Amino acid sequence: MKKLMAANWKMYKTVEEGAATAAELGKLLGGLPADREVLVCPPFTMLGEVGRALETAPGCFLGAQNFYPARQGAFTGEIAPEQLLALGCTYALAGHSERRHVLGETDEFVGRKMAAGLSAGLTMILCVGETIEERREGRVSEVLSRQLRTGLETARCAASADRLCVAYEPVWAIGTGEVAGPGEIVEAHAVVRETLMSLLPETGTEVRILYGGSVKPENAAGILRLDNVNGVLVGGASLKADSFSRIVLAQ
Repeated sequence: MKKLMAANWKMYKTVEEGAATAAELGKLLGGLPADREVLVCPPFTMLGEVGRALETAPGCFLGAQNFYPARQGAFTGEIAPEQLLALGCTYALAGHSERRHVLGETDEFVGRKMAAGLSAGLTMILCVGETIEERREGRVSEVLSRQLRTGLETARCAASADRLCVAYEPVWAIGTGEVAGPGEIVEAHAVVRETLMSLLPETGTEVRILYGGSVKPENAAGILRLDNVNGVLVGGASLKADSFSRIVLAQ
């Protein structure tokens, strides 16, 4: 399976900066290895421009960081999955730790978004991960299993292996510079894989599992070589084309 190298730009960059970064990234990835795919998730304001900049970059896809789980309606300030598709998005995130722990999204609401996104035709990346307190209490397996089961509860019928990814992102490693050790990553990804196989017996072994949490050019190759790591979800290090391209090409 191809490794998915995903960039989450969060709430950074102007439209002009985003388009320039995407254009530079496309040039740097002209020789993208056959076993890699690249995903860029910029803010809503620049989806169109970034998408156009990536059109000539083979193996590069456009994704959204968020949406509201409804086709349309009186939801001021929200974006529908169909509106993202119309802008060229093929992927979307759900359950990112910042949306869970900063913006208060529950497991159930994340599950609604997963179902809505898959139903609309998006390929969904379900983000899961524990806080430092949950890890210290020995609850990693419990938390990951709960988030996966609730996140996929109503979405399983549409969750084929080519339309679903899971990103393990320990909350304590997001934007902190701290990275989970190899043993911690392997252990968590094994829990994710086991749960996926239980929930999706026919396709659970084929769903890509990404690692996210202070991924940098210096540690990307080592992370990508670990068992059940099928790509990475990169935050701060994806904001510069040179840095992210080095992660994408890491061997």
